[in-house]
Amino acid sequence: MMIKEISLAIAVMLLLGNVGPSQQDCCRNGVLEWTQWFDRDNPSGSGDWETLRSLRKENPGKICADPKDIEAVTITGLSVSQAGEKIYRNDVKTGFVCRKKDQRDKRCNDYKVRFSCQAKSCDNVCWTKWYNRDKPSGSGDWEHLSALIRENPGGSLCSKPTYIEAVTADRDIPATKTGEKFHAYSPTKGLICRNKDQKRRRRCSNYKVRFGCTCGTIVS
Repeated sequence: MMIKEISLAIAVMLLLGNVGPSQQDCCRNGVLEWTQWFDRDNPSGSGDWETLRSLRKENPGKICADPKDIEAVTITGLSVSQAGEKIYRNDVKTGFVCRKKDQRDKRCNDYKVRFSCQAKSCDNVCWTKWYNRDKPSGSGDWEHLSALIRENPGGSLCSKPTYIEAVTADRDIPATKTGEKFHAYSPTKGLICRNKDQKRRRRCSNYKVRFGCTCGTIVS
């Protein structure tokens, strides 16, 4: 009887292990999620100033203390590269700033920003399988979402992930604990680790990634 009970318990644990990290795992493994979009300024003055300091002051408790990434788009949905403007600041320390005086036509678009933070909860989250499309033998490890979707048509990737988890492929070390610098690490961009960004010309680790979406939105 005891052997049967142990076998049943192991089977249940294996089954539940495929569901995805628990709330505790989210906090421990550095799973990321996005804040809401913020648009505090219009480019009617010297430019569009979506600074983190002002956003925190105007939206208490809505932005984490240590954002991992920032995304900025125009209010019409254009990325920064698509808009083609010279951006004064676009980082997790300052926020986003477009100055009119830096532009040829002396005008800035109206931008909105959001930040990725460590997830506080993984309730109602369903996870894709793990993906490992690249190795850091070239310029780095490029596990970017757009390439993964293109290379896996009809796969388990959801169209608009809200969470991402990345670990090393060999030892399952969370990406946030490797000490490596990432060019991108966010749910909508995926993970990009460039060899040239690492200290002492070290090569990036080989990472695998998976994405979390609201249950029911995973493409089967």
